[in-house]
Amino acid sequence: MMMAGGTLPGMLAQGIAAHRGWIALALAALVLLALAPLYLSPFHVRVAQLFLLSAALAIAWSLLGGFAGYWSFGHTAFIGLGAFVAGLVETGWTWPSPALAFAVGLLAGALACALLAGLIAYPILRLRGIYFAIAMLGVAQVLGELNNSIDAFKGTMGIVLPQLAPRAVEPATFYYYLLLVAAAVTLAIGFAVKVSRLGYGLLSIREDEDTARMLGVPTERYKIQTFVLSAVLTGVLGIIYAHSLGFITAGSVYRTDFSLNMIVYALLGGMGTLIGPVIGAGIMVVLTQIVLGRLLDTHMFITGALLVILVMLAPRGIVGFVKPILARWRGGFR
Repeated sequence: MMMAGGTLPGMLAQGIAAHRGWIALALAALVLLALAPLYLSPFHVRVAQLFLLSAALAIAWSLLGGFAGYWSFGHTAFIGLGAFVAGLVETGWTWPSPALAFAVGLLAGALACALLAGLIAYPILRLRGIYFAIAMLGVAQVLGELNNSIDAFKGTMGIVLPQLAPRAVEPATFYYYLLLVAAAVTLAIGFAVKVSRLGYGLLSIREDEDTARMLGVPTERYKIQTFVLSAVLTGVLGIIYAHSLGFITAGSVYRTDFSLNMIVYALLGGMGTLIGPVIGAGIMVVLTQIVLGRLLDTHMFITGALLVILVMLAPRGIVGFVKPILARWRGGFR
């Protein structure tokens, strides 16, 4: 596919060269995360699982919300849809192995999310601002109610998902590595979008969509492509999350707090960036699960107060706050 200024591989090469410092840090972090289960307690492995899931979900959300400025309050729709389609496929037939069942279920769940996003993209993306956000919340609520109301979907009864972890491997460790791979792939896809013509087009949509359209940016196509991509990534992550639980009901995957958390992580870390959602997820997971994990009575109050303070001190997110400080050492860190 030809891109402005060269081919897509050429733009990726330029992007890698321009961000070589951050890519080196990301690879170093990936190595450290791969070694982490060797030294962490079972509890901290589960906390690290939550961090990887949260960071990946926030990146997937940011492709649409951060880059294009279309905030979705209902991305949990794709978590639930992907999880239940995969669960129904995996438990509805007899498969030679759990691995094959998971692969087919993963493909089916991803396709279901792509189909739903493709069907609703054109009408719903004609809405902007809070209207789009509320419309997506409505989509999530409708899907959750359908799952609960139609017996064939097993939303009330629940689905017991096949165990994927080999007997020699702790399930928590197995799903940790599965989420690590998923998070790395999500980040890589986000980077490819960011440095491509699509990424620049999305930023122009966020800044002034009408002007971008007049200047020749195919705004509708870019929004639909990004919406479908974000939905598929979110759905895949939802499928992995569902397997890590082992048993799902509509209430366990169609959770409004998932969508809100994605927004909080991206907003706290830095909207429109890739590292921002990762930083935001890391701060909030450590804060809620470790620092304040034992303060059950005041947990939510302290978390909310600290979040308000952080947003007041850094209205453009953590990345926006430290960016001027790092400017003097720009070099490869751009």
